[in-house]
Amino acid sequence: MSKSTQTMPVFDSLAALTRVVTDRRGLYVRWSRGPGQDLRDVSSTDDLTGVPLPGLSASPLDIEDWWGGRPPHVWVARRLHDYCHFPHVKGSGTRPWVLHGTEATRGPDNEPLVKDVEPLGWIASRVITEATEVVTSQPGDWGPMDRNGAA
Repeated sequence: MSKSTQTMPVFDSLAALTRVVTDRRGLYVRWSRGPGQDLRDVSSTDDLTGVPLPGLSASPLDIEDWWGGRPPHVWVARRLHDYCHFPHVKGSGTRPWVLHGTEATRGPDNEPLVKDVEPLGWIASRVITEATEVVTSQPGDWGPMDRNGAA
């Protein structure tokens, strides 16, 4: 299914996104310029080698069984927070969006490479702010997964 970036809905709260994640499996968050660009050729590129990859790199949103009865919104917040540095690293226009898809294989950083992509919606910047607040209020140190320290 193809949705233009102009008509794609926006998840405007962590609670709204968490409801979708708890109701449906096979969801991912992708940080990019959006499905308008990504779905032309459903392939990511390994930044280190330039090798084309057989699917879009994305982070799974599905809540794992081992999470147990812990709050689902904390799970979703962490999944968003892990890569919140991407707009700074990947450049202008990079933003998060939710998709449904099928994992084809794993990429060089062990990330899922997703095919059969159905775009579901943009994630508003205020949701990322909300996610960061949730994560930073947790015990322990959950910084974003930024190898370069550019967050």
